[in-house]
Amino acid sequence: QVRLVESGGGLVQSGGSLRLSCVASGGILGIGTMGWYRQAPGKEREMVALARSDGTLKYADSLKGRFTVSRDNAKYTVYLQMNNLEPEDTAEYYCNGDVRHGKGWGTWKNFWGWGTQVTVSS
Repeated sequence: QVRLVESGGGLVQSGGSLRLSCVASGGILGIGTMGWYRQAPGKEREMVALARSDGTLKYADSLKGRFTVSRDNAKYTVYLQMNNLEPEDTAEYYCNGDVRHGKGWGTWKNFWGWGTQVTVSS
């Protein structure tokens, strides 16, 4: 069974940094676009950053320059380096990915992780 497992969240002071990781496992044959979303209390889930399989990266406009997404295809892992964190970055961060899995050539399906909490204190 495919799972996306996030790690690296925690409590950090304003101006600090965190690095999130998300590992896909469970009969993986390949990964497509992988990325990060976040949801703050009382707000809708929003896209943070995406790393496509062709190497292109996409960021939420408000986060450019502070966050960096990267991926390791061999490890089925996507990372999110977050610098100069602000209290407004406090949210549950979710990994999302297109994963090819199953028997033979497999099938593509989109998966979500369970999330990791990031809390930034002022």
